[in-house]
Amino acid sequence: MTTPYLPMDLVEEIVCRVPLNSMRALRLTCKGLYTLSKTPRFMKKIGATREGETGMIVLMDYNLYLVSVVVKGDFSAELKGKLTCLNDSDQVKISKVFHCEGLVLCILKDDTRFVVWNPYCGETKWIKPRYSYDRCQERFCYALGYVNKKFCRSHKLLRFIDYYKHISGIQSICYEIYDFDTDLWTNLAVTPHWRISSNNLGVSLKGNTYWCASERPPSGHDRFNNHLICFDFTKESFGPLMPLPFSPKYKDFVTLSCVKEEKLSALLQRFEPDPCEVEIWITTKIEAKKVSWNKFLIVDMRLGISYKLESFFIDEEKKVAMSFDKTFNCYVVNIIGEAGYFEQVDLRKSGDNNYRPCACAFVPSLMQIKQPERGQRKDQSILEKRPFDQNKLRALRLAYFTKA
Repeated sequence: MTTPYLPMDLVEEIVCRVPLNSMRALRLTCKGLYTLSKTPRFMKKIGATREGETGMIVLMDYNLYLVSVVVKGDFSAELKGKLTCLNDSDQVKISKVFHCEGLVLCILKDDTRFVVWNPYCGETKWIKPRYSYDRCQERFCYALGYVNKKFCRSHKLLRFIDYYKHISGIQSICYEIYDFDTDLWTNLAVTPHWRISSNNLGVSLKGNTYWCASERPPSGHDRFNNHLICFDFTKESFGPLMPLPFSPKYKDFVTLSCVKEEKLSALLQRFEPDPCEVEIWITTKIEAKKVSWNKFLIVDMRLGISYKLESFFIDEEKKVAMSFDKTFNCYVVNIIGEAGYFEQVDLRKSGDNNYRPCACAFVPSLMQIKQPERGQRKDQSILEKRPFDQNKLRALRLAYFTKA
């Protein structure tokens, strides 16, 4: 007797329905499934099968979870499971997470290492910062991007701190970039005429990263996020301040999100009594130096939204916005829409009362992470080492004056 086999089309149909957090374990069962999971045709089939479903990677209690949000028909959100593909995952605590077209940048709580990870393929790359201090770790900003080359992408990691303390007069400005190809950190000569808040998470779009930013007044006092700024990873430089489609006041909250890796969306949350509302806009044109907007949604906050919508995503077709947050001792997914539509779904109980969730949209990708060849790393030049030592001293001084 011959062993029966299934047609390849049927195998693809079955395998593409496996939850993404279980895909890595399935690929390791046999060579055939491993090869199948790496084909572009299979990746396309995954997207078609999960139409109407949005995959989210959500950071809760220092761990990453895969969440499925469905807005087709009745709204639903389901916690698929914990992502445990990182080595020593039981000991690793993640404090921040960033997404760039299938790759995820995780910043560890102790700030001793970073890891760039492809959750679908299971590939990882560990990166060690040149200096690290727990007491000022929260002051650093990060961004993951890439440069398009002829046959591949060259990824880079931007890390910077721009901190000014008015009482003591302490100021620390340091911009540096890590190149995946050379495995080297390089100092960037930046004289910022803007200010990006350390709790303002950037959004990756087509290889570059965008932040909400404010003008940098001579007094050093922050105003509010009334502009948009882009870091171009090809030029390794920031562009000019660009206007946001609204004028936030001092107490208002502003944040960004990515729409299908093609557009940006900007959210303004007004906490003043008149008007007490949420505005969401979408870009109609976005470049490093030019942007135009179109209004997407206005929601009355008297529906019961009393917290900041820090991690939000939109569905253009359904005309709704989703956000992740924590209420009391539970992590929740909220959905808001036109005509006063508001719904909330519980995900799981929270462990750390002071911890806020962070989410990013996730699309499976075959993108490989560049690993430096053995012996490829170069020694740091004397000219490069001098500003590095100066930045290290600034960070030491800032850490000394910053409360633990």
